[in-house]
Amino acid sequence: MIKREKYLKNIRPFYEQDLIKVITGIRRCGKSVILTQIMDELKQTGIKEEQIIYINFEFADYIDITNANELNNFIEKKLVNNDKYYVFFDEIQNVDKWEKVVNSLKSKYKENISIFITGSNSDLLSGELATHIAGRYVSFKIYPFTFDEVCEFKGIKNKDKYELEKVFDDYIIWGGMPQRFSMNDELQVKTYLSDVYNSIVIKDIVERFKIKDLDLFNKILTFIITTPSQTFSAESLSSYLLSENIEVSKMTIYNYLEYMCRAMLINKADRYDVRGKRILNGKYKYYLTDLGLGQVTNNERKKMGAYLENIVYNELISRGYDVKVGTLETGEIDFIATKFEVKEYYQVAYHLTDEIIDREFAVYNNIQDNFPKYVISCDTFDFSQNGIIHKNIIDFLLNK
Repeated sequence: MIKREKYLKNIRPFYEQDLIKVITGIRRCGKSVILTQIMDELKQTGIKEEQIIYINFEFADYIDITNANELNNFIEKKLVNNDKYYVFFDEIQNVDKWEKVVNSLKSKYKENISIFITGSNSDLLSGELATHIAGRYVSFKIYPFTFDEVCEFKGIKNKDKYELEKVFDDYIIWGGMPQRFSMNDELQVKTYLSDVYNSIVIKDIVERFKIKDLDLFNKILTFIITTPSQTFSAESLSSYLLSENIEVSKMTIYNYLEYMCRAMLINKADRYDVRGKRILNGKYKYYLTDLGLGQVTNNERKKMGAYLENIVYNELISRGYDVKVGTLETGEIDFIATKFEVKEYYQVAYHLTDEIIDREFAVYNNIQDNFPKYVISCDTFDFSQNGIIHKNIIDFLLNK
């Protein structure tokens, strides 16, 4: 497994601080590996094995720890002297009222304890943890492998274009879930991704939010997964379901979509009025956290442009950008990416024919600022013009 330095370099300054380190991300995106790498780094600095306490709540060894009292009793027995302890709680959302234990340990042991927690839903920082220790934790979000990390894992970052394109084609289909790269054939990969998908749907959505109408939920989920990068309207989906004699309210649809976002199966991109400088409510775009999970329910590759757009979105958020969809009177900008004082604009297309070149480049005519403007495609010829930068998608993904 590669060392995920892009995340470790951000977490590392907090190893010795008493701030709680909260690491979130979709199931199987590599959170446990990052914890292992943190523990290895601590040992290299001289921290003794007995000072490190690691509990993965998905392991059968800890199946009896289901609530706050059981967890607190277990940890208290491990803290046997005045040494500093480094406590790692992996997938802690499986323990009822776990936040009470974290809050208690932090208050009781202060500088003698450093706590790391991971979880597979975005609600991890809600409730009592956020209420009682606001300002006393730092959070980090982990994503599946980017294409750059895939190439690093395979050792092909400096290979020729043909090899890179072959790996990229595989990445479009099967995504970047780290563990799938240790598998030998597509059947193994699909079986693995199906298990991950089912775990997310059942454990992180259906059971957590007590969904009763599974058939309706699955229809909505399948619609979102099979149409990534498309502008979504609850009204149109409601009308479509009604045509199949399924009556559902817009509120129910939006609730289900929110559950999918909380489980980190999908991400929602707000639409931003470039002229009016405001968020537009009612219509959004949804992107799969990992395209491989879309293969579980969708074996066809009909809209390559949509897949590429999804990949660019995931790449931008993994680089730490806040990403919105731009709306103009004359068209739409795929992405407006901002980070601190930096702003960048992106258009994404599969291939740039004459007609598509006119469309993708012309959308920038009504934007008068001097921030960088990009068009990303699979073309290797450089179509840059009028200060607008064209990039081949593989070059964009590999060059930061």
